[in-house]
Amino acid sequence: MAKIGVEQSLTNIQQALKEKGYDVVELKQESDAKNCDCCVVSGLDSNVMGMQDTYTKAPVIDADGMSADEVCQAVENRLQ
Repeated sequence: MAKIGVEQSLTNIQQALKEKGYDVVELKQESDAKNCDCCVVSGLDSNVMGMQDTYTKAPVIDADGMSADEVCQAVENRLQ
């Protein structure tokens, strides 16, 4: 199954993705996203400085304002 990186604070989303059978990895630092098929972030650490260094080519989903089910659906759509 796909490897999904999820920000530490999003525990409900981590649990929902695990229940769907995904391999979930906590994103604690940039290098954690290296081998992920998709990443889910909270959107709280917005790009204040306007710098855009990329650490992964995987799709990144901003979970701000989304339910766990909506995030799971977004992950499934991006991995197709």
